[in-house]
Amino acid sequence: MAHFSSVAIVFLLCVASSYAVKTVDVDTICKGAKNPSFCLTLLNSKAGASQDLVSLAQYTIDVTLANTTNTIKLLNKLISKSGGDAEAKYHYHACLVHFDAIARLLEVTPYYLKMKNYDKVFKDAISVRIHVGSCISGDSPGDPHYPYHDPSILPKYANMVDQVALVFIAVLQHLDTSV
Repeated sequence: MAHFSSVAIVFLLCVASSYAVKTVDVDTICKGAKNPSFCLTLLNSKAGASQDLVSLAQYTIDVTLANTTNTIKLLNKLISKSGGDAEAKYHYHACLVHFDAIARLLEVTPYYLKMKNYDKVFKDAISVRIHVGSCISGDSPGDPHYPYHDPSILPKYANMVDQVALVFIAVLQHLDTSV
């Protein structure tokens, strides 16, 4: 009977360790971020900021998606207000395509996070940054509207999405060392 108890305890410990949640201190995560103070502010704004890395990753996905949604709303307003300014209208439509792509991407990223496909999640975070950069700088130097000097608040909104994506990347780098 004592042998059975020992086997049961070892089994329970093995099961428990396979479901162990990886946690890293927020200060440690943000030390490696491009903007440590922004990172600290963002991650500490989540209740229980010392929560596990998957929860912090999901939180940054949610914040990025919320900021993306706000940017899409702004872009729709800017398009409707651009009137006869064809260059502005072209730029805002191009940005809308990029931010719609970001929104679609972030809607499925939590699935990959739950499946522990951290490589795909990391690529999604990088894609967010690429789309933001393409919006702000123009798609390519061959673009006749490149670069568009945007006087609106769009660059501020886009920068916020980019900053949160950078924090998302910082969290992911601690989630899986192969990232």
